[in-house]
Amino acid sequence: MKDSLIILTGPTAVGKTDLSIKLAKAVKGEIISADSIQVYKYMDIGSAKITQKEMQGVPHHLIDVLNPNEDFNVVLFKNMANKAIKEILDRGHIPIITGGTGFYIQAVLYDIDFKENEDDGYRSSLEKLLEEKGAVYLHDMLKEIDEKSAEDIHFNNAKKVIRALEYYHQTGEKISEHNELERAKSSPYNFAYFVLNCERAKLYQRIEKRVDIMLEQGLVDEVKNLIDKYKLTADMVSMQGLGYKEIYSYLMGEISLDEAVYILKRDTRHFAKRQLTWFRREKDVTWVDKDVYDTDEKCLEYMLSVLKDKNIIL
Repeated sequence: MKDSLIILTGPTAVGKTDLSIKLAKAVKGEIISADSIQVYKYMDIGSAKITQKEMQGVPHHLIDVLNPNEDFNVVLFKNMANKAIKEILDRGHIPIITGGTGFYIQAVLYDIDFKENEDDGYRSSLEKLLEEKGAVYLHDMLKEIDEKSAEDIHFNNAKKVIRALEYYHQTGEKISEHNELERAKSSPYNFAYFVLNCERAKLYQRIEKRVDIMLEQGLVDEVKNLIDKYKLTADMVSMQGLGYKEIYSYLMGEISLDEAVYILKRDTRHFAKRQLTWFRREKDVTWVDKDVYDTDEKCLEYMLSVLKDKNIIL
């Protein structure tokens, strides 16, 4: 018998948090956060981090476990999530992965293998090339050796471009082909993979409102205090998060606050669109349309029926 696992994901600002609490209470579950920023302490406003009060006693994992100047990546996430899953199952509870980072979810769900190789200096040479010749130059290098990866990875995502080039350099294998093989794996879990969604215009309204609330709550001060306390720089993982990199640019005098807010709202909308594209490509997904199930209670009722069909709950 495979162990049970529930995933509740969807684009940013769609309303995953409230529904995840209702779901966890209904199935005796514990929540594992699949979010690359909520893992950091003190990064609360910009990440829309769930509060202790909002948790309503439901145990949460992978929230507030790292300092903002520490590194975080998919390999670390997978190791930490697997440990949490084992502990939750040992307690006789059901692990529920909640969050919008599709690659993190995929890594755990299909037990994706990440070949970690020692840096032989190639990565450093690529980083130097990035400084000297820019992101487009590196992206063109990737296009020469792995056209599929170049299509999938935006030229501005220098970290992923460098990783793909480094992978080819070290293994002679295209990272796109490696990822395809890993995606074709069957899951070690008996799982339900829910994607919460709503009509695009409503989602964009929710995003705009969320950004306005973050600013009212003190997002600028939060970022300023983090930079001062942890000596954060633009290249750190924590400062790559939406809401943090834009305000960081404002605080560094690179753009005005109005520009920062405009970019944040625009890029969050684009991010939500990319998230939906990712989830549409995933197999074995159950879509939960908030325009059809117009309350959390109706969404939950539908999800519980799916979980019963999959023998995840009785």
